[in-house]
Amino acid sequence: MTGKTHIIGGVAACVVTIRFTGFDPLLLTTAGIFGSLLPDICHSGSKIGRKVPLLSNIVSALFGHRTFTHSLLFLLLIQTLVSLARLPDEITVGLLVGAASHLLLDAATKNGIKLLYPLQMTFRLPLTVRTGGPAENSVLAVLVLVVVYFGQGIM
Repeated sequence: MTGKTHIIGGVAACVVTIRFTGFDPLLLTTAGIFGSLLPDICHSGSKIGRKVPLLSNIVSALFGHRTFTHSLLFLLLIQTLVSLARLPDEITVGLLVGAASHLLLDAATKNGIKLLYPLQMTFRLPLTVRTGGPAENSVLAVLVLVVVYFGQGIM
């Protein structure tokens, strides 16, 4: 998926989460947007990879694309680091929800993800789309509708 779809996916996941929690919408959603881009740190051409190219190149050289940073192990690492930093729950949940939305969206692509990394099994959803193709635009439109529907009245 493209960066814009990941961002809207992160926002959609956050507004749904806000509906079921008492978390601060702005803090949770801001963290969720960052979390929705974080797994692509392994790709130097991604939105986040272009912002921190040195880190992106190191992660890419060590792991490649859609392996470690697109796994449950990476989500566990995020949770552990945020817990050690003793950040507010909104930030922890936002980062995790955003990153999880990224993994789910990339699992809906033809290439899939290595969800159980270091195992090399590729995980993909039964219905997949081509990144940047017309079907991704449909996914983006559905995510925007989710944001509009669940986002009403939360700010």
